[in-house]
Amino acid sequence: MVRELQKAQFMKDKGIPFAINRTFHDQHNLPSDHTHEFIELVYLVSGRADHVFQGERHPIHAGDVFIINPGEVHTYRTEPGERIEIINCMFTPELIHESLLKELGVSQSMDYYYVHPFLDVRERFHHRLRLSGTDSEQVLCLLESMIAEWESRKQGYSTIIKLQMLQLLMMLSRYYSMSLSSRKKPSRTGEHTLLVRRINGFLERHFDKKLAIPDICELFNISSRQLHRIFKQETGQTVTERIHQIRIDRAKQYLAEGNDKVIHVANRVGYEDPAFFTQLFRRKVGCSPGQYRERQG
Repeated sequence: MVRELQKAQFMKDKGIPFAINRTFHDQHNLPSDHTHEFIELVYLVSGRADHVFQGERHPIHAGDVFIINPGEVHTYRTEPGERIEIINCMFTPELIHESLLKELGVSQSMDYYYVHPFLDVRERFHHRLRLSGTDSEQVLCLLESMIAEWESRKQGYSTIIKLQMLQLLMMLSRYYSMSLSSRKKPSRTGEHTLLVRRINGFLERHFDKKLAIPDICELFNISSRQLHRIFKQETGQTVTERIHQIRIDRAKQYLAEGNDKVIHVANRVGYEDPAFFTQLFRRKVGCSPGQYRERQG
């Protein structure tokens, strides 16, 4: 059975949707298969293991950085006698508000690291960051400083952590850009594909929020006409259809794995009107949310 880890289990500070810790794993204390309702950024400090991600095993070793999105199933596997040390930052998108990023002029760069390398499951580990030398030392030093702030809880710690998290993601964005510098410049078609992946990644992270087309256009610096044309061309869906698909897929997961009432499931996936949610679910899935849950049991 796959466990879903809740924000309340880790993010106990009501003032900031964040937690960070340093953990050791070996064959005797490996976590079971699990998902979480928050984002997890993992840095492998030492050791080597297999990261079991969505049922597939991927070798990882010291210096690797990767992100686990909400709802994705993962765990680790180690060889006998092998131990890994990881630092994991757990947070929600609300940690660093989009308005702050826009004011600082870094929204594009943040999106580049935070979204692009982690969009396509088929490419997830092809595009992970594998740091070494001074790059890995700088990242580790920053993470350790964040841990110290988090544990000391001195005055202003939440602001400092937000700024440090922003610095971390900007550093990783820079490293990722450098890793691509030797690659062939993408064609116009390739640029459209990348843009749609970035937009799709944004939708997957913010599926439970109000997603207005004008806001998406402003965020990605694209006109409404271009957005609809390119998105439909690349995915065969409109943006609105994609949002509904993401929400219904997540609702199916919540119904199968939890006991929340349908009205609460509707709210969790971004629908304020439970009647509309039920009608949409029935049209997309072929049965009501309650019937779907019964069939999964």
